[in-house]
Amino acid sequence: MKFGQAVKMAVKSIISKKGRSFLTMLGIIIGIASVMTIVATVDGYNRKMMEAFEAQGTNKVTAYVYLYNGESCFEKIYNYCQGLGDFIVGVTPSAEINCTLKYGAKATDKLDWDKRPRVCLGSDQYSLCSSFKVARGRDLSRIDVENYNQVCVLGSRAASTLFDYADPLYQKVMFDGVPFTVIGVYAEKDPNSNYSMDSVVVIPYTASRFLPNSTDSMSECIVKVKDSQSVSKAISTLQAYIDSLTKSNTIGWGYAYSEQQWQEESNSTLTMISVVLGGIAGISLLVGGIGIMNIMLVTVTERTREIGIRRAIGAERASIVTQFLVEAAMICGIGGIIGIAIGYLGTNIAGKLLFEGMSLIPSPLITLEAFAFSVTLGIIFGMYPAIKASGLQPVVALRAE
Repeated sequence: MKFGQAVKMAVKSIISKKGRSFLTMLGIIIGIASVMTIVATVDGYNRKMMEAFEAQGTNKVTAYVYLYNGESCFEKIYNYCQGLGDFIVGVTPSAEINCTLKYGAKATDKLDWDKRPRVCLGSDQYSLCSSFKVARGRDLSRIDVENYNQVCVLGSRAASTLFDYADPLYQKVMFDGVPFTVIGVYAEKDPNSNYSMDSVVVIPYTASRFLPNSTDSMSECIVKVKDSQSVSKAISTLQAYIDSLTKSNTIGWGYAYSEQQWQEESNSTLTMISVVLGGIAGISLLVGGIGIMNIMLVTVTERTREIGIRRAIGAERASIVTQFLVEAAMICGIGGIIGIAIGYLGTNIAGKLLFEGMSLIPSPLITLEAFAFSVTLGIIFGMYPAIKASGLQPVVALRAE
């Protein structure tokens, strides 16, 4: 029997028993759709997480120091890092203060909490550490920090919140009644997030002393590292210095860590979750494969006389095996195609609901692998019925009712 004839016979058999064929495919459809949705959703979460990490800036180390007497160690860490210019390129406090901003008739205390600009304390290296670029005006300088200048730089969303379409440069913004001059505006870098990084106002950390809710304790700071290869070196070097400042926990405590460590742990956790969920979906595929084997055994029983006639007129065992394997593979292949279509729909819905309208599309490689796996599953689970059919003796098969 030629392969084309086997395909025609398989199509005829499937069409003649549509309901049974669809129910047989159901396990394959559910399994393939589940696996594709899980893989694409985990991939979308990874992409979203990577976007967040990239927006915050890569190659960063967080240094935290707490002294029991409440003294701030930021200046010491800042000065120490200036001598490590071969692998550390910037340092800034990681601190925010609560205050109401007002310009004209606009006041931030009248806004929803998620729309209020965050007031951050920064050094002259804040934009470098946070991956901001100045679009208009200028950035904070070391002179601003040393002279306690009452100046600020606005994120793009904070600028539009306070000034709408007006030019904010050199305007006075009141911080709890204390005037600060706008000297620059950062370029937009996080436009699609509700809690956007662009909704930020940065002032020199030394100028915070003029504000009613100022804080002298800056326990945490962000250290920008030259490249990813230097992150581990920066962590070990900073940890050793922090231990010297805290005298190994006798007068305080502290640590240095990288967000890349959390990212790696998160990726590991996601991999474990995806393996578990994939295993659950794999059970559906196993059940579907057993269903294929079962229905093909039923088909062998139904077509015993046909097999006997073909064997009696000289059909080889290989042609019988081919016929039943083609039919099993075709049932699984059609189920795989339907499962892929449902998987595409499921990933699109998951992207819209879980990731703020992100368009999730399974990769072509995953699609091809899913289809190839479904066909392979049909061949594997159709092998036993096909071999059983080819092993029937013509005389015995012809006696079957």
